[in-house]
Amino acid sequence: MEKSDSNIRVTVTRNGPYMVTGDVKLSEQVIGTDSEGASENWGENALPAVGLKFALCRCGHSNKKPFCDGTHAKIGFDGTEVADRTSYLEQAQTFDGPSLALLDVQGLCAFARFCDPNGQVWSQAAQTGDPEVRKTFIRQVQNCPSGRLVVWDKDSRTEIEPELAPSIGLIEDPAEACSGPIWLRGGIAVISADGEQYEVRNRVTLCRCGGSKNKPFCDGTHAAIKFHAK
Repeated sequence: MEKSDSNIRVTVTRNGPYMVTGDVKLSEQVIGTDSEGASENWGENALPAVGLKFALCRCGHSNKKPFCDGTHAKIGFDGTEVADRTSYLEQAQTFDGPSLALLDVQGLCAFARFCDPNGQVWSQAAQTGDPEVRKTFIRQVQNCPSGRLVVWDKDSRTEIEPELAPSIGLIEDPAEACSGPIWLRGGIAVISADGEQYEVRNRVTLCRCGGSKNKPFCDGTHAAIKFHAK
């Protein structure tokens, strides 16, 4: 298991919030779209500093979002963690290309839709011998917030990942008129309620609508139920 280089930790509490410890930057991350409504880029809005320890709501019903106000206890929130704890590589499906491959763990999908433009990344993988396709392919895959999709360099047998400083983003999705998950970036460790550490990954999305069937990770339910954090 990869070791986190960050002092930031996110601990999932039993049927309660995410406890965040460490000096972490919190921001709003907004999915930007092109003229046709396709996900194209990320916009960032800085949020005030919050200190070295705070609790983020994961039941979806706090009146002080994104922070916990204890509502989870009043509504009897069931936050049972059910996500597969085997490694990403063990779970990943491979879509092959000349020198690059696309790795995909569908269960981690957070419905950000950066994979869709330009004929979808699954089709692009086989065409990455073309420099322009390769460039577009890498950009689209690296914009996937959940890390469902990863670019794999076949020669070096390593992931090609964006350089992300440890930080936490709260995703907003204007095109879908909803709020998205909590985006952990830069290798932040997530500790389960039973004390086990999940695999440390560069890009991770945690459910904050309370409805995911893959807790603690996002499965895109926020878009289906039109979750609003504001």
